[in-house]
Amino acid sequence: MPIRVGVIGAGVMGADHIRNLNTSVSGAEVSYVADLDADRAAAVAPPSARITTDPSELINSSEVDAVVVASHDSTHAGLVLECFEAMTPVLCEKPLAPTLLESIEVVEADADMVAATGASLLSLGFMRRFDPGYLALREAVTSRAQGDPLMVHCTSRTAAAGPGTSSESAITNSAIHELDILPWLLDSPITEVSWQAGRSSRHSLEGLRDPAFMLLRTADGTLSTLELFLNARYGYTTGCEVVSELGTTALPEPPALALREDGQRRAGIPADWRPRFADAYRLQLQAWISALEKGEPAPLATAQDGLRAAQVAQAMTRSLHSDGAFTKVAY
Repeated sequence: MPIRVGVIGAGVMGADHIRNLNTSVSGAEVSYVADLDADRAAAVAPPSARITTDPSELINSSEVDAVVVASHDSTHAGLVLECFEAMTPVLCEKPLAPTLLESIEVVEADADMVAATGASLLSLGFMRRFDPGYLALREAVTSRAQGDPLMVHCTSRTAAAGPGTSSESAITNSAIHELDILPWLLDSPITEVSWQAGRSSRHSLEGLRDPAFMLLRTADGTLSTLELFLNARYGYTTGCEVVSELGTTALPEPPALALREDGQRRAGIPADWRPRFADAYRLQLQAWISALEKGEPAPLATAQDGLRAAQVAQAMTRSLHSDGAFTKVAY
């Protein structure tokens, strides 16, 4: 019998998870979809799924074996805690919560759950850990074939920032991926950070300094950089290059659609991140569902991983409000 999954949030990410669970992930079916907009939920839900505007109804339904939380960041902590109360396994999209205090609350509740039952119900959606490119990059770094890593350079560019994006939320919602993946890649925690910004794009929103440049130092001494540009206009691209003692290793460029027209030859660039990380999302969902089928711990990021990313995000936000001063991460 397939794992019956309820998906909370029918926006961009929720719709993508619904499609993957119904078409690309074995052992799962979407049985319930919750969204404040019932019409939007109905538009992406499979015909057999129930629709509701009340997430609590979904979480506590006898027709739901597991929950995916893909709603607004501000709802994550509360919905995860509801899943704990219902004893329902939950895959929560990143971030664990937009604030450190909320993240701590979830982690403490998760620890109580583990103490009482011996298992965690929470998996966190840092999908880059399942991306074939990042996995190959990590393997290359771990092997030390090029000696010890010295620097890491990351770029993350999107076509346009979402409504209401601020410099602070750009850290907790967008840069949070690198705040998780860099210590995972280097097997070393981030110890101090610095947030910098120069001239902003004329397309930047009020309250958002964009692009931003971030410096991150890990305990092993490696210095990493992140260029975060949310209004790059041309489309979505991401990059990561590790500079080591004997050479460099970088993420492979994803295949691009080759276009020939009007006397020109060019390559298409995706409008957002979903094509670039399509395999990662699918593989992450499959790993989660397969673990639930077997009754095993899911090999996804954990509540503790989410807390550590939130702690780094808090330090980065403090640097933002301290004229870019290097700020220690308080774990």
